[in-house]
Amino acid sequence: MPNVSTPTPSVLLIGASRGLGHAMAIEFVKKGWHVVGTVRAGRRTLLHDLADACPGRVEIETLDITHSEQIAALRERLAGRIFDMLFVNAGTTNPDPNQTIGEVSTEDFVSLMITNALSPMRVVESLSQLVAPEGLIGVMSSGQGSIADNETGQREVYRGSKAALNQFMRSFAARQAEKPRPMVLMAPGWVRTELGGPEGRLSIEESVPGVVNVLLNKLDHPGLEYLDYRGRTIRW
Repeated sequence: MPNVSTPTPSVLLIGASRGLGHAMAIEFVKKGWHVVGTVRAGRRTLLHDLADACPGRVEIETLDITHSEQIAALRERLAGRIFDMLFVNAGTTNPDPNQTIGEVSTEDFVSLMITNALSPMRVVESLSQLVAPEGLIGVMSSGQGSIADNETGQREVYRGSKAALNQFMRSFAARQAEKPRPMVLMAPGWVRTELGGPEGRLSIEESVPGVVNVLLNKLDHPGLEYLDYRGRTIRW
């Protein structure tokens, strides 16, 4: 019998220049996936180093998700391609994460909501057509986006932005109910990154392999779930 090669699975990874996104790109490459990762224009990143080290395995596209015209341009550049997974890794926080909602400036509030909630969903809405019908669509959320688990307050604006993201993804999933596909809101844990800070409980090496394994396992389970890096369900 002739050998029938299995197509290399591919992931469109939005926000892969550093931190969790870059580590996810490395992990997908280790698992035999082809990665198309996005970075913002204008500088060399760790993803460029990975692409150099893995020729033919990693492609780089430029995108700033806060600019809707750049999302549309990326969709046009990738037209005709089909991915097994779209994962949007995006997140920031306000300059003083300890501010209460009454203290934050309107400018900082709007900026955070655009980056953490509106822009990731614009990416999902625009680029979901590039994902196979059975492919996964995922977004990086946070356990701090859980309303049910908020018993301490703190990081209020960040929490609110991730809760908004979760709600928007639920709306997106509800509109796809007639053709269910795997979807996930991912909570990576409190990781020591530029965003998470030096006090994070987890290293990138402790979080990201679990994140990627959860995404791969989720491919066989249609519907939207809110999961942590160990595959545990988080309360909404």
